[in-house]
Amino acid sequence: MRLPEEPDLPPRIDIVPAIDVIFAILAFFIVSSLFLAPSEGIRVNLPSAETTEVQPPQAMTVTIEATGTLQFEGKEIALDDLEAAVRSQVKDRGDTLIAINADEAVNHGLVVAVMDRLRALPGVRFGFRTQRPQPGEGASP
Repeated sequence: MRLPEEPDLPPRIDIVPAIDVIFAILAFFIVSSLFLAPSEGIRVNLPSAETTEVQPPQAMTVTIEATGTLQFEGKEIALDDLEAAVRSQVKDRGDTLIAINADEAVNHGLVVAVMDRLRALPGVRFGFRTQRPQPGEGASP
């Protein structure tokens, strides 16, 4: 109950709760948008393998697309330039792992040619990226 001698306070809007709600919504959209972005921009249909092993994430990447296009660390490169590009990245690192992302439809000869170029470099190991088969399906032939 208000006494008659109390002054009338002007009405005011407290915006602190509104700011809290806006920041919560902003945080939600930022976090949810991270899951929408693809981790890699190159679409490669990896073959399935039952015995796949997790490799360290610091591996360099050579990608061979279904069309035969070759990429090293996300940049298109010719097969003849692959050895020099890897050598410039590997110098003074010692033992280096290179992951080969070869599309399932790639010609076997191209994969062997990439392996041959990488094997010529000292201190370079390579492995093939695969995907685990979905439950109920076997490894593709």
